[in-house]
Amino acid sequence: MARLRDVINWLLVADTFFVLASFGWFVVALVGRSLELPLGFELWISLWEPLFMPAIGILMAAALINGGLSYVQNRWLLRSVGSDLRSRD
Repeated sequence: MARLRDVINWLLVADTFFVLASFGWFVVALVGRSLELPLGFELWISLWEPLFMPAIGILMAAALINGGLSYVQNRWLLRSVGSDLRSRD
């Protein structure tokens, strides 16, 4: 189970860097388009829906799931610590 979690974490880190790199490409291509330089803006737009949107969606879903799991885990930990403190009295 720990190995699977490590692989998933690695994939999410790779996805984060992919999203950041694609944003950098977008900015450079947009500046190039405004200067009338062919830096791949049309290619970036054509890849937006099939490639970049799912990558951003996976990143957002992972952040929400991680936040939810963290919340549940903290609540469970507080309950177990609270029950240990009550049993000592």
